[in-house]
Amino acid sequence: MRHNPYKICIAIHFVIFALACSQSARQPDSSASRDTSTAAVQPDTATRNAQTGNLPPGNREEATQTGTGLAAFVLPNYSVLDTATGDLNGDSLPDKLLLLKKKGEDTSSDVTEHPEKRPLMILTGQADGTYKLAARNDNAVLCVDCGGVMGDPYMRLVIKGGYFSVEMAGGSSWRWTRTVTFRYAPSEHNWLLYKDGHGSFHASEPDKVETRLYTAKDFGQVSFEKFDVYKEQ
Repeated sequence: MRHNPYKICIAIHFVIFALACSQSARQPDSSASRDTSTAAVQPDTATRNAQTGNLPPGNREEATQTGTGLAAFVLPNYSVLDTATGDLNGDSLPDKLLLLKKKGEDTSSDVTEHPEKRPLMILTGQADGTYKLAARNDNAVLCVDCGGVMGDPYMRLVIKGGYFSVEMAGGSSWRWTRTVTFRYAPSEHNWLLYKDGHGSFHASEPDKVETRLYTAKDFGQVSFEKFDVYKEQ
């Protein structure tokens, strides 16, 4: 029995839309954008720590990197997969999400033994027009071969009003979607996991969608840096 691929694609986007609608009215809708800025900076010791994810405990501000363009934050042997622009911390300055991918990940990633991680960085805009690396997580976005027969599960980044989401989808006969949302907590000066929405349906019945939505009541307080999309929910 052949299934209409257009109908399945529409169903996947319907699931993501339904999950987004179930979240706060302040949730992301559609503000993803790309940036091709190429300014570079010479990294110092703190910058190298930030690039490798070795942020000293309790010393995040000193370990941050600053630059005027996205190229300043691209790790060696990585390239830009996607970006999104918006206000992430409520200071009315434009911030950015920067998602990187390892060069050659299509052939080097192994979803079982060695998934190639995709660093996601939060870059906060400064009054002088530069950006500062505020946080980084290598486990917020699934790997290139984590989507099963449907291929790369990554779909997009979305920002709105201190909230941002990572949208993913994949599967084979059974299709799934996942939308992970974080919000800025001023008292913590950090971004916390807000909601983790899952959807699933069989390819033969794309209109019969099952959804599950996890909140802080389920997972407690989880900072952006500590979230791990690879852990079983």
